[in-house]
Amino acid sequence: MASLHSLAAVSVIDTKGTAHTWSCSSTLRPFSSLRFKPSELSIFPNHRKGKGGAIKAQSKEASLPVGEGDALTSIKHLLLPVIDRNPYLSEGTRQAAATTTSLANKYGADITVVVIDEEKRESSSEHETQVSNIRWHLAQGGFEEFKLLERLGEGKKATAVIGEVADELGTELVVLSMEAIHSKFIDANLLAEFIPCPVLLLPL
Repeated sequence: MASLHSLAAVSVIDTKGTAHTWSCSSTLRPFSSLRFKPSELSIFPNHRKGKGGAIKAQSKEASLPVGEGDALTSIKHLLLPVIDRNPYLSEGTRQAAATTTSLANKYGADITVVVIDEEKRESSSEHETQVSNIRWHLAQGGFEEFKLLERLGEGKKATAVIGEVADELGTELVVLSMEAIHSKFIDANLLAEFIPCPVLLLPL
């Protein structure tokens, strides 16, 4: 099926059932080969490179069917951004970590974690505790080995950093909790502009 150039919109439904829409111009490519139940996922393909999209999961962890023609079977590299400063990780970050390991196990993918903070962290002990907890949560999902990047004190917005890292690594899926948007760590209006691959947004 041919690609369609048009004005597209990213739609995300929050936990209260309110729909939020952000518009952007993009190249649309259908996900017609992906089989899923309407109650599980809504897929909106629309990023600046013509291959991205926003995926909205309706459960605590992604429930994505595997089968012939599954559009996610080609995913081999997942990106998990950690943006909150909680040394023990926020509920949203823990949820995103669990979903990332579940997807990585299901599709045989690698995981890269990027810890992001616009400012330098004053307490090195809290940062070390956070990294230790990231390792623990991923190990619970069966991942003792993963790539860890730190982008601290660069003064860049988290959305831009995620886009840069995803582009550099050739990431095929970014996993984020809606908590990051509600907490203003991520600007939802910039998702389509900066992130060149699909984004899985998890409701709390």
